[in-house]
Amino acid sequence: MKKRSKITIFLLISFVLFPLLGHPIFADNVKENPAGAVGFTYSIDYPSNQIQEAGYFDLLMTPDQKQTVKIKLSNPSAKKVKVLVGINGAKTNKNGVVEFGDTEIKNDKSLKFAFEDIIKGPKEVSLAPGESKDLELEITMPKTEFDGVILGGIRLIRDDSADQKAGISGAQIKNKYQYIIGMTLQVNQHKVMPALELNSVYADQFNYQNTVFINFSNTKAAMLSDMSIEVQISKQGEGNVLYETKKKGMRLAPNSFIDFPVSMQGERMVAGNYSAHILVQGSDDVREEWTKDFEITKEEADKFNTRDVGLVAEKGINWLVITLIAGGAILGIGLIYWLLTIIKTNQKNNKVSKKISNRRKKSR
Repeated sequence: MKKRSKITIFLLISFVLFPLLGHPIFADNVKENPAGAVGFTYSIDYPSNQIQEAGYFDLLMTPDQKQTVKIKLSNPSAKKVKVLVGINGAKTNKNGVVEFGDTEIKNDKSLKFAFEDIIKGPKEVSLAPGESKDLELEITMPKTEFDGVILGGIRLIRDDSADQKAGISGAQIKNKYQYIIGMTLQVNQHKVMPALELNSVYADQFNYQNTVFINFSNTKAAMLSDMSIEVQISKQGEGNVLYETKKKGMRLAPNSFIDFPVSMQGERMVAGNYSAHILVQGSDDVREEWTKDFEITKEEADKFNTRDVGLVAEKGINWLVITLIAGGAILGIGLIYWLLTIIKTNQKNNKVSKKISNRRKKSR
């Protein structure tokens, strides 16, 4: 019970370092806005099976155990607040960052017990001015025993729309503050080692630029920390490296996958057969090395090249048109200069003629 697993240590560090995994920065004027930018506050009611006191739930349970945990929500403001509640399993994004909030990333095929299926609770909680209320979450553990952890997060965010119905959508959380309370669930504290499995290598786009993606999974219920990835892409059967990427300091959530991008550096995608050499290292002396052959078809290359923003911009430069425009501009400037010169010459001649005419008049 007293022994701390690496997953709980990771979560503790995460909640200290990242505002979205703990309390966000509150407004300076507490009297005017005591709940800060979020609009409400919370506190955790730790149950007796909490492994250690922290800013998240870290629970040791038994197979098929049912338990209700509580989060106290408080509205210190003078206005009614509706809190939207999201329950999300831990996923890993393309940057190697573990996400506990709402995401479009799918569950990995190795995941046996989805966090969303184990935790149930209301989708919203309404708080009157000055009111506090318990958010109750029902936990139903899997019937079979398992090693490792089930990891996820409870997302709490204020609903600002007066006409918004109950529910949580990705559009609602843009440019808004939120609380995310982590939760780890275990039925024992047996040591589990992360295990990596390569799924696929394929061509696609990332931020509208041509990219090769390396998709691999952590198939065990254990966090992989301090993950580093090195990838080299070359033509199949050739040693010349076309594209390469190195990145450190990433994490891979339990039973989750990562789509790791390798940029083509703004170059055109060329159809053909390629090889990817991949090296992944991480905590617990995890080290995996793969070589994977893959193909980029002509249809894929043509499709992605027409969508690559850099290539579209480059393709849009018509040097003949630019030359004609520049030549026309120079010709126009020359013509204007010539006309101005003629006008000035005529004006000068007119002045001379006028002086001569005045002198003749005076001589008469």
